[in-house]
Amino acid sequence: MTGTSGTADATATTALPGAGAPRATASAIGVLVVDDDFMVARVHRAFVERVEPFRVLGVAGTGEEALTAVGELRPDLVLLDLYLPDVFGLDVIPRLRSAGHDCDVMVISAAREADAVRGAVRHGVVDYLLKPFEFEDLRVRLERYAVQRGRLLGTVVRSQADVDRVLAGAAAPAAPVPALPKGMSVETAELVERTLRAAEGTLSASECAALTGVSRVSARRYLEYFHTTGSVDVSLRYGVAGRPERRYRLRDAVTGGVLPPAARP
Repeated sequence: MTGTSGTADATATTALPGAGAPRATASAIGVLVVDDDFMVARVHRAFVERVEPFRVLGVAGTGEEALTAVGELRPDLVLLDLYLPDVFGLDVIPRLRSAGHDCDVMVISAAREADAVRGAVRHGVVDYLLKPFEFEDLRVRLERYAVQRGRLLGTVVRSQADVDRVLAGAAAPAAPVPALPKGMSVETAELVERTLRAAEGTLSASECAALTGVSRVSARRYLEYFHTTGSVDVSLRYGVAGRPERRYRLRDAVTGGVLPPAARP
């Protein structure tokens, strides 16, 4: 990312309806990015444009802007944040349907509440990705969506078996999380855990490395592992230029240690 101003960036990344907005080709999957933070939207847009055959048609910063943009741009997929300044994101979906728009919706949000996840499922979202995330997290979901979409568009239903094949790709089971990934030690994991627990506020991977004496690469690996298990929250700190810094904080609810029982000696 470059260090541009918020106004300039918002103008550059938002496709205005009716003003020469990009259109997806027949083979491309058109995407609308909806997020009120222009820097986050910029990152999401860049991530999407790295995955074929997806094309970002525009960016919206509010629920009302999203409704207008969908009507003008006709995206195939909407990447929808839930914490919008004017309306809760899930309330946008029924308004899209009542307006006759059949675009798919993938939630991308920091909302971890069970009610939000259940509500998203009830509204028929194709996926739910928690912020913050890495490019690979989104890439996997976009590619899975593209396969499922192609299956739905190309299937001729002649029997129950055809229906079953279509639905099989919609809810692939998640891979089991190993007790501790290969190459990671319980001793180092517990050291990183103690450092997180003693920290006042958040830690970056570099700060954790300095406090524990392990390399920055190793510290980040353990911190990201704790994040995938739900024991650590991640926030992003934006600088003047370059990639945002990932900051790690032990979740308040974690009291018995972040390592699963199977990983402990």
